[in-house]
Amino acid sequence: MNTEKFFHYLSWVATTTGLLMYVSYIPQITNNLAGDKGSPVQPLVAAINCTLWVTYGLLKKPRDIPVALANAPGILFGLLAFFTAL
Repeated sequence: MNTEKFFHYLSWVATTTGLLMYVSYIPQITNNLAGDKGSPVQPLVAAINCTLWVTYGLLKKPRDIPVALANAPGILFGLLAFFTAL
């Protein structure tokens, strides 16, 4: 396998695992809403981090769409986990 093909596959595997990482906030959000509150710090920091990476991915020339896609759910789910933990 050549280097370009390797990095193409690696980027999409990393995108998929990034999406799964942030979707995994759903149980914490559910627990927060049920009254079993978790810490709001980590989800807030994750949301800020993801906002920076999405901005980077979309403003970079050429755009880095896998980076933006992998981090976009982290903004939503990080903020949801943060606000429901308060």
